[in-house]
Amino acid sequence: MKFSTSEYFIKEVYTSFKRNTWMTLASILTVVISLFILGFFSIVVLNLNKLADTLESQVQVSVYLKDDINEEDLADTKKILKSVEGTQKVNYITRDEAMRNFKDRLGDQQFLLDALDNTNPLPNSFTVVVSAPEQVKSVADAAQTLFTVESVSYSQDIINHIFNLTHLIRIIGVALIILLLGAAIFIISNTIRLTVFARRKEIAIMKYVGATDWFIRWPFLLEGIVLGFIGGGIAAALLIVIYAQISQEIYNAMAFFPLIPQYPFINYVVLVVLISGIIIGAAGSIISLKRFLRV
Repeated sequence: MKFSTSEYFIKEVYTSFKRNTWMTLASILTVVISLFILGFFSIVVLNLNKLADTLESQVQVSVYLKDDINEEDLADTKKILKSVEGTQKVNYITRDEAMRNFKDRLGDQQFLLDALDNTNPLPNSFTVVVSAPEQVKSVADAAQTLFTVESVSYSQDIINHIFNLTHLIRIIGVALIILLLGAAIFIISNTIRLTVFARRKEIAIMKYVGATDWFIRWPFLLEGIVLGFIGGGIAAALLIVIYAQISQEIYNAMAFFPLIPQYPFINYVVLVVLISGIIIGAAGSIISLKRFLRV
């Protein structure tokens, strides 16, 4: 593409925006609304998926050990726990590892631990992963009988519902994203089609004087890309602000909720929204031009 031709295309995009100001604003608004809804529900689905992973990881028994046991007793305890029917895996977690994991779960709210003044109240423990939720109680009862064990923790009331809940969350999430993506493409392509329809006579004249399809298509393609980029940028900015606000509200109300930390997660969301805006805008322009480029 020659520089003069590129300059012409850019000028055409600018002229189109200036000539069809209200249509341009309507198109940008449509892109903003569509991508914001898509981005927002994608964030919701991803956080629900993290919640589902957290729930699944809780299908286990936490065996907290006494402080005064020696290395031999520790090894014997691990061996016994491995031999219990229903045990799939036994992991030893030191109190330092437990504190690091706890900080990771807190995410952006690690300042809540400042009150501990660098002390670590967490005990050494074993995490016993079971092969099925219904075996949790029997494994926990067996662990509780060991003299090296201080206490055992598990959530029997929710375990039986965890797998069904997580499966349902993932199915609904994927279906919702696909539905919203299809709706966004449909709305944006039809909005751009209105712009193309308003200039149908101009397109017909260009065809009659011998302009190639791609020569006609490029200004509209660039227009769709610019519309998608601007709309995606505005939608991304709104998502950043709203996710930060919602995250803060959730942390204030439920500090231990497994919410995805804002950074770098929101940066990836912004990148996906911007790229989606460009692709959808370009695709909408190409789809909208098809009928008008037929001989």
